[in-house]
Amino acid sequence: MITPYKDNKSGKKEQVAQMFNNIARRYDFLNHFLSLGIDRIWRKKAIQCLKYIFPNPVILDVASGTGDLAIAALKLNPEKVIGIDISEEMLNVGIEKIRRKGYQDIIELQKGDSENMKFDSDFFDGIIVAFGVRNFENLNKGLSEMYRTLKTEGKVVVLEFSKPKIFPVKQIYNFYFKVVLPLIGNIISKDNSAYTYLPESVNQFPERKLFIKELEKVGFKDCTFRSLSFGIASIYSAVK
Repeated sequence: MITPYKDNKSGKKEQVAQMFNNIARRYDFLNHFLSLGIDRIWRKKAIQCLKYIFPNPVILDVASGTGDLAIAALKLNPEKVIGIDISEEMLNVGIEKIRRKGYQDIIELQKGDSENMKFDSDFFDGIIVAFGVRNFENLNKGLSEMYRTLKTEGKVVVLEFSKPKIFPVKQIYNFYFKVVLPLIGNIISKDNSAYTYLPESVNQFPERKLFIKELEKVGFKDCTFRSLSFGIASIYSAVK
């Protein structure tokens, strides 16, 4: 199992929470800077996949972090968006951001474990996740919780990094992801492990058809994926 801090004896979940607590104040800047702003476009495309679910939906944003995907979900005119995350510092940044924008009546961020949610079964109309599922300690358990808390005919949409296959995008991506990104990320975030863990976790993640199989294992149907930006990221969608 890939973890952020190799010499740390605690579990992946605790290490991931610690990592995001460490980089929370610099996370948004690094996210947009290192992706050249493309991450905003990816989030918009992910939200578009939920366009035709229930009107005024109640949406869960898993691994919400600083709330960027929850904010993007306002395009769906939701009744409520609830974001959960295990990192208190990331949530604090997100709560401040949402308050500044005046969205606190619609978006609620709270500390929560994606693998052990406190919500009732069949509660949400839609569930969204951006760059979070690869951080699950137990992928099957996290996906099972999404399935349990989603209403019948509700939809889950997952945005996650993937590995491009075509030349020369693959070669450029590998150099950027394994050399440039860790170097810049480590300097700015002041965490020597966070942006080394990122390419390692992406490399281990069961992408594309393998992730579709993971979704099907827990009961999801109509599972599909599409590649973004020459395969650098992928959007997965599935229905309960």
